[in-house]
Amino acid sequence: MKVYLDNAATTPLSKEVLDEMLPYLTEHFGNPSSIHSYGRKAKAAVEKARKVVAKYLNASTAEVFFTGSGTEASNTIIKCSVRDLGVKRIITSRIEHHCVLHSVETMAHEGIQVDYVKLDEKGRVDLNDLENLLKTSDKKTLVSLMHANNEIGTMLNLEAVAEICKMHQAIFHSDTVQTIGYFPFDVQKMKIHFLSGSAHKFHGPKGVGFIYINGEAAIKPFIDGGAQERNMRAGTENVYGIVGLGKALELALEYGDENKKYISGLKHYMMDKLKTEIEGVDFNGDISDEGSNYKVLSVSLPSCEKAELTLFNLDMAGVAASGGSACSSGSEKGSHVLEAIGANPNRKAVRFSFSKYNTKEEIDYAVSVVKKMIAPVLPIPVI
Repeated sequence: MKVYLDNAATTPLSKEVLDEMLPYLTEHFGNPSSIHSYGRKAKAAVEKARKVVAKYLNASTAEVFFTGSGTEASNTIIKCSVRDLGVKRIITSRIEHHCVLHSVETMAHEGIQVDYVKLDEKGRVDLNDLENLLKTSDKKTLVSLMHANNEIGTMLNLEAVAEICKMHQAIFHSDTVQTIGYFPFDVQKMKIHFLSGSAHKFHGPKGVGFIYINGEAAIKPFIDGGAQERNMRAGTENVYGIVGLGKALELALEYGDENKKYISGLKHYMMDKLKTEIEGVDFNGDISDEGSNYKVLSVSLPSCEKAELTLFNLDMAGVAASGGSACSSGSEKGSHVLEAIGANPNRKAVRFSFSKYNTKEEIDYAVSVVKKMIAPVLPIPVI
């Protein structure tokens, strides 16, 4: 049996999305910057997708720009905020995605002050500490905090952080790559300057993402060249990818509530089954319904000899998942997220992440594999 439970890494492309994309790989091959009919057809498809993203965010189409990935989006936001908006200080957390952490580190090497907000053992941001950090300096500050952690699923209260940033005139960016297509957004109701998304996280194609840029935080292009994306992002648009992104998000808008109920049910089913079947199992991050991404479950397995080969053995049994552990020594490179929240380095962590295409039968099989893998080896009786 083959079971794919690594949907936080990437999701399978929906057939409806592929069908929408195919004509733009064949007959509608024009360059959207061209003025002839081939170009106009491609341009119209790009703008249709932009309208879908804008509708999803309750934003203006003038605030949506397509990119090659969520990583490019976050790099653009962080580095251009320093270059163009006078940012002299960045506040972030130690459990951000590496595209944010490494961008922040690059800015630190260029003299930007970097502060890390406190987290609790579940990976939740200490909002009081964030407010205190913002009070301690009058430097122009960018706050960059992800909406849902990609490893443990812990969610950020976007509205609360947006309000704190607004009170202290800070610029607010959230890496929303794990939550676009799964949670509602309304940028008219909360003051947020930058969001980033990536199509392959919600059953769209790889190699295409977008940035939301609030009109009050105008930045200059990160990539120079042509005048594409209204002079914001040079390079011929990935038309078929953008078409796929738009269709995937359109489907997310239409079936979002239905999908959430189903996927959340799978997560709870797996949690209950793991607790019943495996003694000593635990979970990393916030697992409450209101504080957790319903498609991510980080499982902390009991320490045993076979635990170190967990992912390998899962893969050999046909179960695709991902994982890591906190660093137990200076020479071992473990999960920076689990290390930051003080997870036990002697317990192996496995991230299972779900989609609308998974089934309870697949969950049953995955749990049976884990149970068999870490079951204690009984001694051979002496006769």
